[in-house]
Amino acid sequence: MTDFDYDLFVIGGGSGGVRAARVAANLGARVGLAEGAQLGGTCVNVGCIPKKLFSYGAHFSHDFVDAKAYGWQLDSAPTLDWKVLKTNKDKEILRLNGIYQNLLTNAGVTTYQGFASFVDANTVKVDEQHIRAKQILIATGGKPFIPEFPGSKYAISSNEAFAFASLPKSICIVGAGYIAVEFAGIMAGLGVKTTLIHRGERLLKDFDDDLGELLAKELQHYADLRLNTQILSITKSHSGKLSCQFDNAETLETDCVLYATGRIPNIKDLGLDTLGVAVSAKGAIVVDEEFSTNVPNIYAVGDVIDRMALTPVALAEGQILVNRLFGNTSKPMNYENIPTAVFSHPNIGTVGLGEQAARSKYANIKIFKSHFRALKHTLTTSQEKTFMKLIVDADTDKVIGAHMLGTDAGEIIQGIAIAIKAGATKADFDNTIGIHPTSAEEFVTMRTPQ
Repeated sequence: MTDFDYDLFVIGGGSGGVRAARVAANLGARVGLAEGAQLGGTCVNVGCIPKKLFSYGAHFSHDFVDAKAYGWQLDSAPTLDWKVLKTNKDKEILRLNGIYQNLLTNAGVTTYQGFASFVDANTVKVDEQHIRAKQILIATGGKPFIPEFPGSKYAISSNEAFAFASLPKSICIVGAGYIAVEFAGIMAGLGVKTTLIHRGERLLKDFDDDLGELLAKELQHYADLRLNTQILSITKSHSGKLSCQFDNAETLETDCVLYATGRIPNIKDLGLDTLGVAVSAKGAIVVDEEFSTNVPNIYAVGDVIDRMALTPVALAEGQILVNRLFGNTSKPMNYENIPTAVFSHPNIGTVGLGEQAARSKYANIKIFKSHFRALKHTLTTSQEKTFMKLIVDADTDKVIGAHMLGTDAGEIIQGIAIAIKAGATKADFDNTIGIHPTSAEEFVTMRTPQ
């Protein structure tokens, strides 16, 4: 008779935690999971899913304009009913919350509604209940971070932006990463006067340079982009308007200020200091290649370890860990050639190395680029451009990077990622027949290096 209630207890019901719990239970482990908010974590509730739904909704404003060039006559100017969009989004999130609960229940996982904290290395407390487990996994994800400055209390994060009771008429978004550029496209597409500011010189600094530069050009078609600009303070008037004071002495009056300048690991009140769990300077839980912390029997996966904050990565990490713990397999996590998309307007899809990283790693590379106006836009007034780029190791002919800015970039790059993961060469791309007429065929018709 063991003195443990569970073989594995998971703290956090997001993507990584739920996957780990389900797989472990299916492998025969007794599993418990605690979540203090809604199941599904950031991705389902205040991340990937609602963001993509809002992005779909925002794109209709462009589609209505383009439709006229294709002969569709709109009797009156289309209007957005924000409450309908928000209500339908909320219904979908609730549906997904229920699906996550059913997945756990059907796998035999016991769920606890409440925040968990450590009592000791084998005991957690959920509300006033003490639960003992042989192994404990931390999968508490991340949360938005707003820096402190005069008036910072008036700024909101992306979490609050998903729950607007009514849309603001104007918004100032601060940041240059995924969330900032995505919300710039969403808000502008929904009819909000949008300003995007960033203290640096370019957008998406962790992506291939061409992507950030070209997105900046496209973004200026629908938003006011101000680079090398920083907010010093925010003040609020009696009418509720916010006044942003910039470091260049300019000011901007707006209804809302959204900070999207980064996320931090969600470790507050877990009690890690009590156990001596190692944490990095950025607040991330330190783990080894097997996701073990410095405390035996305590593990961590997902955004809380701050390696690659992507939902599919957290899923893979959680599954790899529990397969090792309960399935006697030791497959390592491979972070190379993980594809990702930015649901900006237009979309970005990317896999492999950017040009700068490729030049630092390989002695000889070849660059192939294509920049064009998609067929769909040729009948319309839209000047949106599509961009594609392949990076090739000249010595082996292997494609080591593929990047795209344009409609459905994420959908297209997913297939390209399979080829790159399989070690495809430029010759393989060249020998593949394109699907005509599509934008995607450009990936197999680029012949001349830049």
